Amino acid sequence: MDFAFDARTEELRGKLLAFMDDHVYPAEAVADEQRAALASPWDTPAVVGELKAEARRQGLWNLFFVDQHSLPDAEHGAGLTNLQYAPLAEITGRSPQLAPTALNCAAPDTGNMELLAQFGDEAQRKQWLEPLLAGGIRSAFAMTEPEVASSDATNITTRIERSADGSEYVITGRKWYISGAMNPDCKIFIVMGKTDPNSTDIRRQQSMVLVPRDTPGLEVRRAMRVYGYEDHYHGGHAEVVFDRVRVPVSNLIGEEGGGFAIAQARLGPGRIHHCMRLIGMAERAIELMCRRAVSRTAFGKPLAQQGVVQEWIADARVAVEQLRLLVLKTAWLMDTVGNKGAHTEIQSIKIATPRAVVDILDRAVQLHGAGGVSQDFPLAELWAAARTLRLADGPDEVHQRSLARRELKRYV
Repeated sequence: MDFAFDARTEELRGKLLAFMDDHVYPAEAVADEQRAALASPWDTPAVVGELKAEARRQGLWNLFFVDQHSLPDAEHGAGLTNLQYAPLAEITGRSPQLAPTALNCAAPDTGNMELLAQFGDEAQRKQWLEPLLAGGIRSAFAMTEPEVASSDATNITTRIERSADGSEYVITGRKWYISGAMNPDCKIFIVMGKTDPNSTDIRRQQSMVLVPRDTPGLEVRRAMRVYGYEDHYHGGHAEVVFDRVRVPVSNLIGEEGGGFAIAQARLGPGRIHHCMRLIGMAERAIELMCRRAVSRTAFGKPLAQQGVVQEWIADARVAVEQLRLLVLKTAWLMDTVGNKGAHTEIQSIKIATPRAVVDILDRAVQLHGAGGVSQDFPLAELWAAARTLRLADGPDEVHQRSLARRELKRYV
């Protein structure tokens, strides 16, 4: 087995590591200062635009976009495989507030771009995919609902009905935790709802439609907090109401009844991207733990000489090395046998990675004492983000249920 990264990956890793040191880490404090002076907390600090311009200049743009789908030029994507992208996404995870956005590799836009590339028609790709790839607009994916257990996507109640003359869809429903929707640059929503709630096949009841932000009846009602954070850097998480919103039938993505399958296709890559970045978050936590341990003294000796601290650091290193190998294996399988062939591994990393990284971050917070829960270190916000990923893209228990069924099936 060859564990080395190929030459292309190593080249990009070198450029990206330098970009992080020279531009991203210094911009973290600058972005916080600029945001405090903005007219709206949802506006984007100027330094983010500067980072995007520099990333684009260096060719660190749309690295996630595996399949360029014959788009016109190389700027639309680096043409990397999942295996090549994994170590790059890990590096961006060390500064999840800035780095993914700077490279145009931030959720939910990445998943939406992949969805449009795979399932959108030519007109939809021209109108929405190309400006997303250019970084000119942002987007949102509206699936989760407050009134139902959205861990089961067949539960959604939002209705997508044909108008009387058949030329439009009429959308009615309420969504929440719609990532990116508070950002004024969010111009398009991909909305999942039921076009045929009476279908005997519960996975053929749903469809997806494109809804421009300025469509009458679409109301971004409020920002939803996550462990007290509003997550400005990702454009927030909003409650959104659709009150008889009307869009042309040409805004349907794929076919009627295809929404559930499209959602599953979208969520597979999204799950591995989250796990890639989580490893980077864990690496930053370990670095902060080590720096803290060698610089602080308690009870007459450095924290680095305290046995429990050494155990925390050792256990964290072991966990990260294990997780990285499983994520890389998953990426390799997605490249070689497809997302369906990598289903077991995708679910495995989605269960294991957030759990382990939450534990590492929790120990890092503990080691920093009061500083760990403060705004002076990134640990509290990283912990909140990692803990949320035990729910996002399917809670642990749903993945455990599916994974166990697959394992048991071989013995029944």
